[in-house]
Amino acid sequence: MQETRPFVDWKLMEDFMVAVFEKVGVPTEDARICADVLLESDRRGIESHGCNRFKPIYIDRINDGILNPVTEFEVVKETPTTAVVDGHNGMGMVIGTKAMQMAIDKAKQYGMGMVAVRNSTHYGIAGYYATMCTQNNMIGITGTNARPSIAPTFGVENMLGTNPITFGIPTDEEFPFVLDCATSISQRGKIEFYARMGMDTPAGMVIGRDGTAMTDSVQILEDLNCQKAALAPLGGIGETLAGYKGYGYATVVEILSAALQAGSFLKMLSGKDENGNKIPYPLGHFFIAIDTEAFVGAESFKKTAGEILRQLRASQKAPGEDRIYTAGEKEHDVWMFRKDKGVPVGEAVQKELISMRDQYGLTEFKFPFEK
Repeated sequence: MQETRPFVDWKLMEDFMVAVFEKVGVPTEDARICADVLLESDRRGIESHGCNRFKPIYIDRINDGILNPVTEFEVVKETPTTAVVDGHNGMGMVIGTKAMQMAIDKAKQYGMGMVAVRNSTHYGIAGYYATMCTQNNMIGITGTNARPSIAPTFGVENMLGTNPITFGIPTDEEFPFVLDCATSISQRGKIEFYARMGMDTPAGMVIGRDGTAMTDSVQILEDLNCQKAALAPLGGIGETLAGYKGYGYATVVEILSAALQAGSFLKMLSGKDENGNKIPYPLGHFFIAIDTEAFVGAESFKKTAGEILRQLRASQKAPGEDRIYTAGEKEHDVWMFRKDKGVPVGEAVQKELISMRDQYGLTEFKFPFEK
């Protein structure tokens, strides 16, 4: 792997994130959860949701008064296998971790557990919560709605969020099968990454109000915020490459993220009031844990799952290709490469880290990229 950006030690980055979270009012235990979820993105190479988003999505929103640093996790309704939780616009990573743990605890006792959440906020990579399940020999499923970004097939108005639906499946290999992806062809965080890197967005990912594809990443971000552009659903613009499938799955996630807990949906998640003022994004999530022990037993399940993946990787490769991957494998490779090096940070993130360090008087922190 070629990497030209400087690396920051994992411990240094974690300690710094925790210190900044504490400065804006997040309790220490919650701050550690939030930092861990963010850094897990970078460990897996999912940089659209890692330290790139630390300042703009979390610190700035807390300072804007639209994200509560102290999380109130209220159980509204509960049965032996289900629960409905209100997060009161607290830290989404804290809400997500506690909700999935509830689902896991229920699954340990009854074989399956599901928790639906309303009034939450951005919870980082969905794969973090699915992996909580795989670490307990369970299948984990989670999804979340989000601020309107996707246009329905044959439409141009951003109505649905990027709405990931994520599966974590334990195997007998070194790493689990984790399918963590948006139901849009790309997500806003990836376009933010393109913009930071000075790169165009590939054609077919974003549609303008005039129905044409957009590629200018900076302009796309501006137009997404003012409803002049929309992300295409998985499959792309129109029906030719089956964009209707991504549209359908995004709608499934929207329904499960709102209807089970009487939560907000579609345009209600715009983050703006009728006067254009910033307000919280009252997101909904769902978390499902399925105990493999309750079926054929964990070891039997993991062996079969692992064998399926191995046979897929061993199948005939396309001309010019030397490797077939299964979900979670590339992320594992990235972690093996980065685990002793640290998190790579580009110039834009470097400036944000220094700015926050100076703003909050955290003079004890010095980064290796500083001259």
